[in-house]
Amino acid sequence: MVSGRWRRALLRALLAVLPIALSATCEAQQVAAAGADAEEVAAASKPNRNRTRFIIGLERAVDFQVFALTNPNRVFVDLPDVKLQLPALPSEAPVGLVKFFRGGLSAPGKARVVIDVTGPVIIERSSIEKDGKAARLVLEMAAAESGDANGQDGRSLGSIVAPYALGAAGLQPPVPKPALSPRARAEAMYRPVIVIDPGHGGDDTGATRHGTVEKDVVLAFSLKLRDKLQSTGRYKVLLTRETDTFVELNARREFAERQLASLFVAVHADYAQSNARGATIYSLRDSVASSLQRSARGEVSEHVLSDQEITALKKSDGDVSAVKAILSDLARREVDMTRDRTSVFVKSVIEFMGESTGLKDNPDRSAAFVVLKSAKVPSILIELGYVTNEADAQLLKSERWREKVSSSIVTAIENYFSHQLARLPM
Repeated sequence: MVSGRWRRALLRALLAVLPIALSATCEAQQVAAAGADAEEVAAASKPNRNRTRFIIGLERAVDFQVFALTNPNRVFVDLPDVKLQLPALPSEAPVGLVKFFRGGLSAPGKARVVIDVTGPVIIERSSIEKDGKAARLVLEMAAAESGDANGQDGRSLGSIVAPYALGAAGLQPPVPKPALSPRARAEAMYRPVIVIDPGHGGDDTGATRHGTVEKDVVLAFSLKLRDKLQSTGRYKVLLTRETDTFVELNARREFAERQLASLFVAVHADYAQSNARGATIYSLRDSVASSLQRSARGEVSEHVLSDQEITALKKSDGDVSAVKAILSDLARREVDMTRDRTSVFVKSVIEFMGESTGLKDNPDRSAAFVVLKSAKVPSILIELGYVTNEADAQLLKSERWREKVSSSIVTAIENYFSHQLARLPM
């Protein structure tokens, strides 16, 4: 079967996340919303930890598709592009079977809700319940291995009686509650993962000249870039190394894939026998990218579902052929989009980085660097300058230069994510 890393990268719903401002309630709170006494209902009901009801408010009744998969354990809801209302995100502890969820556009005219669950689940019921012009999609999930485990602690997300408003006609306004802080709102939003890879490290010093050691200057620059990206509140930023340690080349790339990265940025400094200077941006050589693309397309098309997943689908009366077709199509689209996204990212970096520092002649280069050999994550390698050039070597050690150039790369990344190509989740 396809690896967990690839499946997660393939099925993630990126960006374009809808604002989430609903309250998660248990069954007792739902009945209380209809006028019953919450304490009496809570005492009378004995919840079930292995069963969870998840409710999505809709501006109107629409057709939908629901399927559950394992490795990782998730539930997918595909809908047309319609206004959605989702419950509040769970805190650190799961709510019933639900650990986390997000919703957004998956393609032009299409929306998707992805629900991370605590284990394999079966969708026992999925239906549209109308409420005037508005509607709600009700999913009833049960733990696949538990059957009907009564007497446990179950929870329900969303309000059956009075769904909160999303601005659509016919939906009841929300119950007043304290406003969330900007930090809390940022933590609740989906944030693309960006992996920064400071080259070399440990015994591998990289290029050394004019008192400049590559492994040290690229780490200092990467830490500065990380801090600036994190300060925007819009990204989750990870480094392959944060200290003077060596990380094997394949492990760097695999780390980005395992973390479901939306971008991978390797940071290096160059060396030359001549007096060359300036920054260069590398992407994967076309011939290598094409080979990886063909291999990845074939892999995901043949191994999109495991035997366990097929069994789970059949138990929930899922259409195995339809799910296979959907996943195969998504996998191929994800692979195909990686090269296009990389191209857009390279152009953005060259445009904005060129305003803050000198670039080498024809800075848009390609190579077969190991860390760039991914058909799953848009990846580039930035050579900040030449340690063999005395002027470049001094800039690489300059805090003021790092401040200026890292800011330009942040702007390039912001510009990249403003493109529709980068926003469309696969």
